[in-house]
Amino acid sequence: MKKIVVLISGSGANLQAIIDACQAGEINGKIVSVISNKAKAYGLTRAKKAHIPTALFERKNFANNLEMDRAIAKHIETVEADLVVLAGYMKILSDEFTMRFAGKILNIHPSLLPKYKGLHTYQQALEAGETEHGTTVHFVTPELDSGAIILQAKVPIFPEDEVSDIEERVKAQEIQIYPLVIKWFTTDRLKEKNGKAYLDGQLLPENGYANE
Repeated sequence: MKKIVVLISGSGANLQAIIDACQAGEINGKIVSVISNKAKAYGLTRAKKAHIPTALFERKNFANNLEMDRAIAKHIETVEADLVVLAGYMKILSDEFTMRFAGKILNIHPSLLPKYKGLHTYQQALEAGETEHGTTVHFVTPELDSGAIILQAKVPIFPEDEVSDIEERVKAQEIQIYPLVIKWFTTDRLKEKNGKAYLDGQLLPENGYANE
């Protein structure tokens, strides 16, 4: 059984989906720690309700970002985590951190990468007149939102939509696909090699597993 660490900054909706999947036996893993950089993140409450150990690392308590990342990395190694899952962790990780856990860090980003990296992706898609948006699970590398894509889910954008409408559709997809990708990793089906994602030994396409 793989040991999983989840990093959060907010409400923890994806965290809850992962907790539920672990408890249901759908993921061959155990969340050994939930780490937050925000003391008031509701995800910490979700973790405590599920009797999962939590850890708080706030930027104000460290000399710089790198020192904070090193402290988090030390904690991750102390709990002997096999997988680091970013679930709404709103802080850019240092190159040193991402390279330290290369091939063992997953992130979910609310866009169809490589489109719309960074923040405010729903607004960007709306302003660009897109007819679809979505979410992407990918391996994490030093370059922001640029690691090998594992799985994407698409949602429609209708002419009358507001940001909240698109966000709601995307989040509904996220809680479905993130636990699935974690399941692949914990059963050793998913691997990262030389910056590429492989499922069952087969190289995945640039846009990830074709589930359509």
